[in-house]
Amino acid sequence: MTLNYIRRGRGRPLLLVHGLGAGWRSWAAIIEQLAERREVIAVDLPGFGDTPSLTGEVSIASLTYSVADFIREQGLDGVATAGQSMGGRIVLELARRGVGGDTVALDPGGFWSDRELAVFGATLRPSITLVRALRGMLPSLLGTPAGRTLLLAQLSARPWALSRETCLPDVVGLAEAPSTGAAMDALTKGPKQQGAPVGTVPGRVTIGWGRRDRVTLPKQAARATELFPDAELHWFERCGHFPQWDAPNEAIRLILENTD
Repeated sequence: MTLNYIRRGRGRPLLLVHGLGAGWRSWAAIIEQLAERREVIAVDLPGFGDTPSLTGEVSIASLTYSVADFIREQGLDGVATAGQSMGGRIVLELARRGVGGDTVALDPGGFWSDRELAVFGATLRPSITLVRALRGMLPSLLGTPAGRTLLLAQLSARPWALSRETCLPDVVGLAEAPSTGAAMDALTKGPKQQGAPVGTVPGRVTIGWGRRDRVTLPKQAARATELFPDAELHWFERCGHFPQWDAPNEAIRLILENTD
């Protein structure tokens, strides 16, 4: 599997891994600012953006293998990684396997309790069904504060304050990406995230969490840091599931200051 990717900027390489949604364009709100200091490589996972779907099973393991293969093929051994949501889980899994360097995971999945996981699936799946039904109306709906509040209350702490350009790619991606459903199954039906004992990860690990995240709930941060005891935890105040939406400047600082 060859992943579609883009490169921006110069400097030490930084690999970005997205969650459910638009592929690499999920980082559009902050990628140019990151590229002022780093060479940013942002991938489309299989079945998202412009990367074809996997021919076999879609799982967190198979998606992680695709990124690990990309790192090897591109000669990026030891590359710093940053991921959000499902992408946050993938970069933590890479670190657990000893792949990459410094790691920043923003609101990562995989740390739900059984009950929280059931609620996650029961609430996000209908949201995906809704945006698929409204596909043709999304640009106009997301062009108003009321429309953004209606559609994005689960994802953002202040959806009315976002611009349409910030959120439209990810919402359209939820509706159109071929692997959205399979990736949801991987998150909700597959194994939970395993941890890494002290001293076994290849670099620094930083986990950022939104205080108002309604997808990966803030209480899950304690489980994440218990499983990754080398990790430093950073709280985003007044922030939901997408720090690059709700707190872009803070997300940029966190990534740049915690990756080499």
